[in-house]
Amino acid sequence: MSRYHPEEPRPCGAFVTGTDTGIGKTVVACGLVRAALDRGLETVALKPVSAGCEETPEGLRNEDAELLRRLFDPPLPYDKVNPVALRAAAAPHLAAAEEGIHIPVANLAAQARAFAQASDFVVVEGAGGWRVPLDDHHTMADLALAMDVPVVLVVGIRLGCLNHALLTAEAVRRDGLPLAGWVANRVDPDDGRSDAQVGALRQRLQAPLLGDLPWMDRWDPSAVAARLDIEPLLSAL
Repeated sequence: MSRYHPEEPRPCGAFVTGTDTGIGKTVVACGLVRAALDRGLETVALKPVSAGCEETPEGLRNEDAELLRRLFDPPLPYDKVNPVALRAAAAPHLAAAEEGIHIPVANLAAQARAFAQASDFVVVEGAGGWRVPLDDHHTMADLALAMDVPVVLVVGIRLGCLNHALLTAEAVRRDGLPLAGWVANRVDPDDGRSDAQVGALRQRLQAPLLGDLPWMDRWDPSAVAARLDIEPLLSAL
């Protein structure tokens, strides 16, 4: 899938992907939103596809999407932030198939771009990793490409992260999107080689390190924002 509107300028912001699931994409996405809001930027946040939602009186709700929308006062409309909400905590294409849902990638990207059109800065959180399938023919990468937002890669610093990070960065560039930066998230408090692994990635990932997050059993968006440098993401402003 190519860029959805190649004649339009590339949005300023970040499509947040990761080396795996559960490695801190939401932590980083919330930090980026908080940092942009603190700069006075008109900002929107989206998680277009979520898997692992709970039934509420208002409908299906995803914890990560709720964290993003509640950074705003008043909170952003849920259906704008997370238009595709799936019950099962599984790969999106599996969860969607179980519910008889088709994920319309091009339409989803167009809706997200329309929602973000009047903003200065957009943060889009992906689901899973870069190649997670959305249906039989499309992956999360196709959604990112259709939205045409620069990519920020969250690397969960733990055993195996070097290979995962380098392969993901290679795939992002090969697919045609810029890797605007990466964030080291030290998800394993017992990893005695975390400094060495971050150093190895700084040498090999040809993109700026936007932040180095320590292991945190609890986190809040302001504390994360204070550790992130969003300056490389603001070049379009």
